[in-house]
Formats: sequence, C-alpha cells, structure tokens
Amino acid sequence: MIRILWSKSRQEVVIVLKGSHSIKDWLINLLCWQRSATLFGLDYSIHAGFHYLLRQESPPSHKLDTLGLSVFERVLHIVTPLLNNGMRLVITGHSSGGALGCIIGDHIERRHPKAIKRIVTFGQPAVGGWTFKQRYTLPHKTYRVCCDLDVVTFMPPLPLLYWHVGKILWLYNGRIYENTPTFIRLGRSFISWLIRPFSYHLMSKYIRNKDFFDDH
Repeated sequence: MIRILWSKSRQEVVIVLKGSHSIKDWLINLLCWQRSATLFGLDYSIHAGFHYLLRQESPPSHKLDTLGLSVFERVLHIVTPLLNNGMRLVITGHSSGGALGCIIGDHIERRHPKAIKRIVTFGQPAVGGWTFKQRYTLPHKTYRVCCDLDVVTFMPPLPLLYWHVGKILWLYNGRIYENTPTFIRLGRSFISWLIRPFSYHLMSKYIRNKDFFDDH
C-alpha cells in the first residue's frame, strides 16, 4: 500500500502510495460520506473511505515491526526521525493513494513546517469538502496530474460537497492544460465521449496506424 524510500546523500525522503487494486478497495471508495479527521490531527472532515484506509492496522513488514500501529501511525513512525534529521519530503500517489498522500502531507506540514518539497498525485479523487479546501496547508506544493477523460478525477460525484486542492495539470489531446476548471473538463470529456466513434473516421487516425500496415 505504501513504500517509504530515502537517500542520506540527497537528504530526501519519498513516500509512494498505491491506489485501489482490489474489489474491497473500490468498495471502500464508495464510502462517500465524510468523517472528522481529528484522529489525524487535522481540523476538517475527509472522505470516510480514506479515513478507514489510514486508521486500519498496519501489518508488520519488517522483523522489528509490531502490531498495534495504524497505517497513518506507521508512516509517521518511520518518517518523523528522518525529518528531525533535516531531510525533505516528497509524496506521490495514484488514485486513492494520492488522496491519502494529501492527508498525510498536510499533517506533516503542520508539525514540520517547510519539510515537504512537493506532493504529486495521479488520477486523484477529491479528499474533502469546502472546509478541507480552505484549511489545507499545501495548495502551492500540490500538483494533480489528470490524464484525458479519467473519470476517477471527478469522484466523488457530489458537486459542492467535495473540492479539489492544488494545481491541476491536465493531459488532454496531446497538450498540458493548467488549472482547467472541473466543469470545463467535464464538458469536454462529455463531448469527447459523444464524438469519439466519429473521430476514428479521421484520416489522421489511419495515418497514425500506418506502421501496422507497413509491417503487414
């Protein structure tokens, strides 16, 4: 679920968080109500599914590990001594892993100011509501990469109840767009879904696939 890597020579720590990879994970993503994040030292509410993922017990993965720590506590147990030694932190994650990275990063930033270099997420759903957006401490260091028509980036589908944070980098039609509003992305996505069957008729599509014919 999470890997933590560090380099003493570069004085840098990297937290990598995996996204949903099982039926259980996808079902957890459907827990769209919000729960208070005070358990994680934060003054807002977050997606109930992400709350569950962070507070679940972390199974031992090393001979020195013991039972009893949550996933959230295990991450802090590993990262805190490294940050106390002056290392900087980068967080990256895919899908729900990106959402968890934002929560972990916000907690760490409040206790170790300026320790975080950046948070980069890929295909990330929204984490919390308007209060979360207002109180999140790292919008200037958070980058959300969204690829084309990735439906998960519109999740949860509850307008005004969930808000994204940070800078969005939208990879669409061979270009990168910055901070494109959600309603514009959704509108373009909807139009693309409608016209996609006709787009395969364009000569450019045939030219792009000409190598298959050359090999044949």
